[in-house]
Amino acid sequence: MATVCEEALCPNIGECWGSGTATFMVLGNICTRGCRFCYVLKGRPDPPDPEEPLRVALAVKEMGLDYVTITSVDRDDLPDGGASHIAETIRMVRRLNPGVKIEVLIPDFQGSRRDLYTVLEAGPDVLAHNIETVRRLTPLVRDRRAGYDQSLDILRWSKEEGFITKSSILLGFGEEWGEIVEAMEDLASIGLDILVLSQYMRPSRKQLPVEKYYTLEEFKELEEIAYSLGIKAVVAHPMARTSYKAKEAYRKAIMPH
Repeated sequence: MATVCEEALCPNIGECWGSGTATFMVLGNICTRGCRFCYVLKGRPDPPDPEEPLRVALAVKEMGLDYVTITSVDRDDLPDGGASHIAETIRMVRRLNPGVKIEVLIPDFQGSRRDLYTVLEAGPDVLAHNIETVRRLTPLVRDRRAGYDQSLDILRWSKEEGFITKSSILLGFGEEWGEIVEAMEDLASIGLDILVLSQYMRPSRKQLPVEKYYTLEEFKELEEIAYSLGIKAVVAHPMARTSYKAKEAYRKAIMPH
């Protein structure tokens, strides 16, 4: 079993696991892409393990979780980018854990609407996909196969199908304040429900250096701007990660306003 909590060196692992939430990483722990901020291993992954969906479902049951996030590495080596495997994991977790809320943090499937719908048809409660950074810095920060507009499309199509959508922006790559606001405006324009803003922290010397550390006051100001744009739930903190406070953000997003 792989959890992104461990593989990505998340600083909040103790708090989340202690509150009934966890993030499982399926399709192995080796990514086919080379984003310049990410600590997850890159290279040639093994074929998908057909037993993995069941193991994840059993782990959710054993840990007594009531909110689970399922994410994955990018699998550009697979015909559907791993969409069918993610969908089967959702179905198996739901089958063995009735009532559990399931969030999926998915790759972009190279912009394939068909592969996205394979995941959506499995019925996750939240569809998350991260734009990671502002438009200008996307070619520097993310793998060349990723794209700012491609990521917006994934979120837009999911929203058009009636799903709660979520995305995350890492701060500290050298973006300008106005570019952050512009990215939030782009996300708000496609009806994004949940936004996570967090501080980029360099995992090792192999990743991009940190250009700026944001203050708590700056995070608070960005949070207020995001709410003013109509985003329903915002998690803004230097130590936040995409799945941090996921259960609380989901509850806030579905509350009547």
